[in-house]
Amino acid sequence: MDSQVLYKFQVLVLCFAYFLLSASAAVVQRSSYVPVTSTPNGDEIFQIGNISYLAALKQPKAKLKAAFSGSSGTGLATVISTSGKTVTADSLKATLAEYISTDDVLTEDFLSSVYLTSSTSGAYLDSSAVQYLSSMSVEHVMLHSSFSNAAKGGSFKTSFVPAATSIAPGPYATSIQDGTISFSPVYRLYSDTYRDFLFGAYDSGDGKGTHIPLGAFLPHFWDPMIPVPSRLYSIGDTRPLAGVRVAIKDLYDIKGLQTSGGSQAWAYITPIANATAPSIQRIYDLGGVLVGKYKLAQFASGANPWDWQDEHYPFNPRGDGYLTCSASSSGGGCSVAGYDWLDNAIGSDTGSSMRRPAAVSGTYGQRPSQGMISLDRVLPLGAATDTAGVFSRDPKKWVKFAKAWYSPDLHQPPSITGLSPLVVPDTDKFPKTILYPTDYLPLNNSAAQPILEAFISNLTTVFGMTVKKFNFSETVANSGDPIASNFSLTSSVTGVIDSWTQYDEVGKPLVDKWAELFDGRYPPLDPAHRDWKHFNTTINNPTTYAQALKTKKAAVDWYEKHLQFSTPESCSESVMLYDIGTGGLPSYRELDLNGPPSTSFLAVKPAHAAITGASICPIFACADFTIPIGQTTYFSNVTFHEEIIPVTINMVVKRGCDFMLFNMIEKLADAGVLKTVKTGKAAF
Repeated sequence: MDSQVLYKFQVLVLCFAYFLLSASAAVVQRSSYVPVTSTPNGDEIFQIGNISYLAALKQPKAKLKAAFSGSSGTGLATVISTSGKTVTADSLKATLAEYISTDDVLTEDFLSSVYLTSSTSGAYLDSSAVQYLSSMSVEHVMLHSSFSNAAKGGSFKTSFVPAATSIAPGPYATSIQDGTISFSPVYRLYSDTYRDFLFGAYDSGDGKGTHIPLGAFLPHFWDPMIPVPSRLYSIGDTRPLAGVRVAIKDLYDIKGLQTSGGSQAWAYITPIANATAPSIQRIYDLGGVLVGKYKLAQFASGANPWDWQDEHYPFNPRGDGYLTCSASSSGGGCSVAGYDWLDNAIGSDTGSSMRRPAAVSGTYGQRPSQGMISLDRVLPLGAATDTAGVFSRDPKKWVKFAKAWYSPDLHQPPSITGLSPLVVPDTDKFPKTILYPTDYLPLNNSAAQPILEAFISNLTTVFGMTVKKFNFSETVANSGDPIASNFSLTSSVTGVIDSWTQYDEVGKPLVDKWAELFDGRYPPLDPAHRDWKHFNTTINNPTTYAQALKTKKAAVDWYEKHLQFSTPESCSESVMLYDIGTGGLPSYRELDLNGPPSTSFLAVKPAHAAITGASICPIFACADFTIPIGQTTYFSNVTFHEEIIPVTINMVVKRGCDFMLFNMIEKLADAGVLKTVKTGKAAF
């Protein structure tokens, strides 16, 4: 062989050998498992790189026997579910790519160990799959008993798991001891940067629905840490809310968690909940994941942001970051507007507490028909005016959640509502008329009005409806009905209902217990509740409450006969529009930042209206949905810059026509009229 040719050949061989050596030596760099602290119940907070996690070590999802030995230290693993007879590199890559793209908990750092399961008996791991796992620096591969080969030739250890144990795919913390490996679920810990939550929580894994509070503040964060499980854990779960992450207003009991109602004094005198409210239990039973409890105005009052004392008021992510979150369910609307990792939030609405937070945060939220779902084990404001609603960013997912959640077997009985039994048909018998109340519309901001007009035009096009302008206040006042026409009477009736229930079940027990414990002292409360010491039991008592229910029923009966009524063609012949928000003007969390005409306070009664629009359905028991329809700009008193604010509208239908209205929402979403809103500064 020519010397030059020989030389070139030797160089090629060396280069090829170097390439092989480099390839075989290539190691995927992974961040290490770094323990941070143990929780009081023995679970562990750890970090991988700059991401914090919780490992639920006390209740592993599975304990598997296998032919290996190892230390008892905690490690990381990914369970991968495969199908088909032959598992290849391409199929593994596709599966992992899908996992990582759909889940915010799993990262490649969890691939130090892999447990492969297969839905096919006799599954085979071919050589390309073995090479792929080696190239990913997997250290240990566990094969479910459905596999027929031992994955020879890889750079990793291999073990068979003989028991056909079922475990959901996704990331896990593992510990090995005496030939048994335990797989514990992990939760990614998100920092609640908008401070909308009181605390995070997670399922204890005891099989009894008990939840564990996570009062964790990591050294480099000032915010509560909210634990969210892998979305992969719900793969194969056919329940309608499987894997849906939900925040809960701190009025609702959840087994294992404290219910405070936004009051430290109430939390002090009451025990940890030993059962879960039926309405929340239904979410859990449908597969929903409860991630924590969010802030609320104390005892669901309508307190302004600057009147909050026990809790620091939550932040609204929209616009300049200093807009109001509204009142009672404020933490719910603003958390859904702020966090991609949160799907829904459950709140309550007595006077406006779902609808206004939805309006100012630019999310979907509603006051359902009176009596729509049980409020047992929920701190009350007014037993016959309280309702439970859900916030969402996605109109179709909102519909799906609500239809699964609002079950007829959880409807409140007439003994609570004072009304006729609730019937909620799932119908496409849509309204024929759009009621446009001139005492509540147009919107305050002239720049927002074209957005509403375009929405109305779309309504008429999609559903073939006609628009009827009328004055709501004058129509009701001139009806001739001695009860419905008397707004002073109907407003005082809701006042009695709202006052007596809460005083009887919350206020008096708290005041009495505090005095007993602290030498006659009055409990520390926010301004909205400092008058319980002088509560007037002459005006508010069981007798006046019972009479209020009768009066309210008479008003509802008139409304459903003469204003929003059913016909053979329509569940609710009309849908009424109005604005419960600010009409496209900013309303700030700080009092001094507000000042007309460029800003708006909330709960302002229009000049020519008899009552606020928010009061219509609490009086007449109708269903009232807040719908984000666009956004406009405003000049910020904080940033001194043009910012973006959501524009919403409220759609009102007759009591019992909620599912009809949800079907309208879904149809509008199909037509592209309604869209999923984004998180952050701008909704669209």
